[in-house]
Amino acid sequence: MENFPVEVIGIILSHLGSARDIVIASLTCKKWKDAWHNYLHALSFNTRDWHIYGEVCSGHLEMFITCTLFQTRGLQCLTILMDYDHVFNVTPVIAWVMSTRDTLRQLRYNVRTWPDFNIIDKCGRERLEVLSLARNPILRVDPRYHKFPCLKSLSLSSVSISALDLSLLLSACPKLETFSIVSPDIAMSDLQASIELNSSSLKEFFIESFVVDRFILEAESLENLHLTDCTFEVFELIGKGTLKVLKIEDVSVIHLDIGDSTENLEILDVFHSTILWPEFYNMISKASNLKKLRLWSVVFDNEDEVVDIETISACFPRLTHLSLSYDLKDGVLHYGLQGLSSLMNVVVLELGWTTISDLFSVWVAGLLEGCPNLKKLVIYGYIAEVKPHEELQTFSRFSEFMLQLVRKYSHVKFDFHYE
Repeated sequence: MENFPVEVIGIILSHLGSARDIVIASLTCKKWKDAWHNYLHALSFNTRDWHIYGEVCSGHLEMFITCTLFQTRGLQCLTILMDYDHVFNVTPVIAWVMSTRDTLRQLRYNVRTWPDFNIIDKCGRERLEVLSLARNPILRVDPRYHKFPCLKSLSLSSVSISALDLSLLLSACPKLETFSIVSPDIAMSDLQASIELNSSSLKEFFIESFVVDRFILEAESLENLHLTDCTFEVFELIGKGTLKVLKIEDVSVIHLDIGDSTENLEILDVFHSTILWPEFYNMISKASNLKKLRLWSVVFDNEDEVVDIETISACFPRLTHLSLSYDLKDGVLHYGLQGLSSLMNVVVLELGWTTISDLFSVWVAGLLEGCPNLKKLVIYGYIAEVKPHEELQTFSRFSEFMLQLVRKYSHVKFDFHYE
């Protein structure tokens, strides 16, 4: 190691990332200490890296970060992530951001700070490529001053911001590709009935724990849309048919519109959500390139709505991965086998129940017959801790039946996951 150039040692230390590990490694010799001071590119203060951070008071942590950070030059990536008990004083935080603003390309800051300050005022906006903020407000966005010409990834978690400033912030990032927003505190004016965001460069959008009447996203290049734990009356995506992945988890939405152009959609995942199926089906029925489909614990607004497998096999001829949960309603399956035609390209089939019945076995056998090229079947089941005698008998009959299927379809790999 003594023959390594000091620049290479700096790269090695940068891959360590953890401030604790870097300080310890720098004690090896003068060369390693020189690498820390002059050639370190990444530095991380994270309670996940060292549990002692959680046991030290905020004031001592501020001094440790200051002493470590101020001995570096040319830092490009800075991560400061502390647990919820810590609160940092704004003065050293501003000093950290200001001292690195000329070189920093990635900033991840997740610590409560007192008093509040607008961190985007202080960071080096011209160079920043990744910005992740949590538990701090964005007090205002001035389009004349706040411009992020290089920013590609933006993450906001538990951040207070107005609906107008959120829109202005996205407009200030002309190269933004990934945007994530989780549990925001959005201030809406009396005149606002919706949130409207616009980005011509955005490719991935993740939104979690969000409640608003109307959400409109205009993103002509969007490829990945993920909605989690949200409630909307209307969610509308205005794009140009570039969407490839749509994931919906724990979402209640009355009107969902992702546009008419779904020919590039490859993955559709709907889990534990309430949707209006006829409208949703009309929207996705043209997704002839769909390869993965999951409809799991989906609640239809129309109580009489039933989706037959014939519809799925006809609309999605290229489907290779199909996941369906067994849902009975008044003795009728949500995903009936009426008119089942071959799902020729399906090689992975995932099926599951929340309440088991003898019909589940019949349903599994019917789907197996409809997938002649199947390679893997995964069964997910729920078994109550206190099991009535009738349920035990049903589960016993199901186990015997599955054993017969395993013997019959010896070319298929069977996996079972029970909770």
